[in-house]
Parts: sequence; structure tokens; C-alpha cells
Amino acid sequence: MSNTRRKAINRAGYISIAGNLVLFILKYWGGLVSGSVAIIADAWHTLSDSLSSLIVLMGARISSKPADKEHPFGHGRAELIAAILIGMMLVGVSWEFFTKAYENISSHNAVQYGWISIMVVSLSIISKELMAQYAFHISRKTDSESVRADGWHHRSDALSSLIILAGIFVGPYIWWIDSLLTGIVALLILHSAYEIIRDASSRLMGNPPSPKIIERVRKIGEKICQKELNIHHIHMHEYGTHREMTLHIELPGEWTLDHGHEIADELEAAIRKELDIEATVHIDPSN
Repeated sequence: MSNTRRKAINRAGYISIAGNLVLFILKYWGGLVSGSVAIIADAWHTLSDSLSSLIVLMGARISSKPADKEHPFGHGRAELIAAILIGMMLVGVSWEFFTKAYENISSHNAVQYGWISIMVVSLSIISKELMAQYAFHISRKTDSESVRADGWHHRSDALSSLIILAGIFVGPYIWWIDSLLTGIVALLILHSAYEIIRDASSRLMGNPPSPKIIERVRKIGEKICQKELNIHHIHMHEYGTHREMTLHIELPGEWTLDHGHEIADELEAAIRKELDIEATVHIDPSN
């Protein structure tokens, strides 16, 4: 990963964490003042975004550690293990709020929202959408899937806060609205936990390269060799942000070994430069 790209991803992560922590404190305070469990649950939903941003930073930092004897492909998968642990923690948080929502309905607890609740939730909506737009900008600039996912976490939090704001205005007419909103936010937290655990587990078990990456590798090969290389047997191995690729190419059988070796070296260098992937190329004779 280049220093410029790493700095941009780190900057997005730090801004996300700082913004989410501030919003968590404000929402939690607003929930305590109003007695709204839904706003407190929404504060925890915001904190879950901060945790996902922390995973992004951990991935960038851990992946920068050099490989060693025990970890010849680097340390990037520690990020995935941390993500699974965080996802499991969020499942527990979600269950806690489901339980609280049920208790409030059973005891007929009503909430009296005030101007503080409206102010805090409105500020959250605006801030989270601005953070989402910034994350999307950085993801387009760096082609980072993790930062893009972080942007969608920000947007989902803005939408959940929008639901809370709507509930505040109908609160005087429906006594159980806070319990309903608590359940909705708990579902959103559970969904975030599911996505974190699913994505991390899938990457740990191994994913095939995307069609987009395969097509880019083909174009890089054609540009270097000025011919179709019939690239096949493409396999990807992810270690956090460090990625290894193996692939086969076909070259004319009458070419010398030196010439084929030069083509393979050029292709590996181009894939490293354009895709930030370490490639190993195997040559097959086309005839």
C-alpha cells in the first residue's frame, strides 16, 4: 500500500472515530436527559460505526508490519479476527436493547421528549451524512472497499437517527413509540454485526477475485504483450490489505525462456503497481 493511499485511509478513519465518539457522547447524554432508550440505543449504533472505523485503521497499521518467519504473508488477517470479535460484541449490545424494549412495553413506560432530543438527533443526522459523503470521496480516491463500507455505516446511522426524529414528533400521541424505535435500532445494530461477521468470516475462508479485478488483470496483460495471453487459473489470497495472486498465462512455445521470464516479470510489476497485489505468474506454452 502506498504512503499516500495509507495516509488518506488513516485520515478518513481518524475523522470517523473522532466524529462518532462525539456523537455517541451527545446522543447518550440526550437519551439520559429524556429517558429515551431509543436514543441511547442509537448512540450505541453510532459507536458501532466508530468500531468499524477502528477496524479500518487496524488493517492499515497491521498490514504495514513486515512479514516474518511465523507470518510469511504479513499480519493483515488480525484485522479480520478483530472484526469478528467486535461483531459478536454488537450482537450482545443488540440483545440488551431488545430486552430493554420489551421491559418498557411490559411496564407501560412512556417517554417525554424535549427540545434537547430534537437538537441532538438532528445534529446527528446532518453530521453522519457529511461523514458518509467524505468517506465516499476518500473511497473513490483510494479505491478502498473498507472506507466505502464505512461510508455506508455512516449513512445507515443517519437513517436510523431520522427514524428516531420522526418518532420524537409522534411520541406525544403514541406512548409505546420509544420501545418500538428501540427495537428498530436494535435490529440495525444486529444487522451491522451480521455484516461485519459475515464479511470477515468470508475473507478468512477465502474469496475468489472479483470480475472487475480479473478484467483489469487481462487488460494489463494485453497491454504488456500486445496479444491475448489467455489468462486463467487466477487465485487470490487476502491478508488484510495485503493481497497475493497466482495466475497462468499462455505464451508461444517457440519463445525463449528469457523472453517469457521478462513478460512474467513485467506483468507481476504492473499488477503490483496498478492493483497493489503481489502476483506470481506461471507460464504455459500456447501450442
